[in-house]
Amino acid sequence: MLGIVLLLLAIWLAISIIGLVIEGLVWLFIIGAVLFVLTSVWGWIKRNSGG
Repeated sequence: MLGIVLLLLAIWLAISIIGLVIEGLVWLFIIGAVLFVLTSVWGWIKRNSGG
């Protein structure tokens, strides 16, 4: 489970960086940042709940 969460976090981080680097893709950065935060929160909740 932790491996999947870490993989998703890496993907969202890469998408966010690409959105910042390529001009005109600010929307990609926003989507990547939101997904990164949501995945982090979801993983933290799952880890603390024992699931």
